Amino acid sequence: MIIVTCAVIRNEENQVLIVQRGEATDHPFKWEFPGGKLAPEETEEECIIREVEEELSMEIVICGKLAEVNHDYGHKQIRLIPFICDTLDEMPFLTEHVAYRWVEEKDLMILDFSEADVFVAKNYLERINTQKSSEAQNIVVHADTPADSADLKTLVSNMMSTREADWVASSAIDNHAIFMKLFEYSFSHDKKLALRASWTLTKVCDRFPEIIYPYLGQIVESLNNIGNESALRSFLRIISLCDLRQTNSRQQGILTDFCFKALNSGFSAIAVKAYSMEVLYKLSLIYHELVNELATSIRILMEDGSAGITARGRMILSKLAERPIGPESSHL
Repeated sequence: MIIVTCAVIRNEENQVLIVQRGEATDHPFKWEFPGGKLAPEETEEECIIREVEEELSMEIVICGKLAEVNHDYGHKQIRLIPFICDTLDEMPFLTEHVAYRWVEEKDLMILDFSEADVFVAKNYLERINTQKSSEAQNIVVHADTPADSADLKTLVSNMMSTREADWVASSAIDNHAIFMKLFEYSFSHDKKLALRASWTLTKVCDRFPEIIYPYLGQIVESLNNIGNESALRSFLRIISLCDLRQTNSRQQGILTDFCFKALNSGFSAIAVKAYSMEVLYKLSLIYHELVNELATSIRILMEDGSAGITARGRMILSKLAERPIGPESSHL
């Protein structure tokens, strides 16, 4: 019996990631949930985190576990151990598969999955349908929720869906104390709490970006010290939504240096590179002298980049070509 883990990975829109096997595999061109074999002396959780990093260059946070699936393919028997995971990465870098798709949950059962993955999809849909039926009754955050309540921290840490994050985000807009707690939690050493809190902050800023402006400089000046890559991605996404004229010239310089280093680094996550492009484009609207350096960095990155980063790069290059050319600003 071969023990294998797999991940039902969800993005911010509650879409699920599926990947397609290549022609020279056991199940050519079948879709599956990413994962791989359990290594000796490795826990199941360590296995799925490692496999997703190796196969997709994505960082995930495990939210739950589904029932194991035992399946006999004839030439091999497997025990498939599925995990429900969240990510802020939307552009995997494929190393073993030929394609990927983000699909709506409702479409999972019409896909041409490998046989064992069919049962994983079925079990996942049963789980989320049960969860949705009880969410509204069990989790409600009101505008008068005490921000220092342990219940708030527990709620944020254990959020399992976009719907819950939306409820907390709405409460944060109405109650500034809750917003401040989300901001505080985003810098937590608790990786799971920081992911959920920073993820929720992005939803707050999607609706009301001005709420972050008093704290934008603090975020920028903290970028080099944020060790949690999940929170870093959220903060870069938030920055990309803002009018960067709300920061001072020194902070704009910090941001420029950080984002160019991220673009040119071989170790930065794809999402970090993508948001760094967006931030640098906004900075180029303030400092025209950044245009050529940004365009050159993007073209170099696109030479070996994934399909997702290439598409984002083309979009930024197009915007750079179309931007009005005005008098250049003073240098950073």
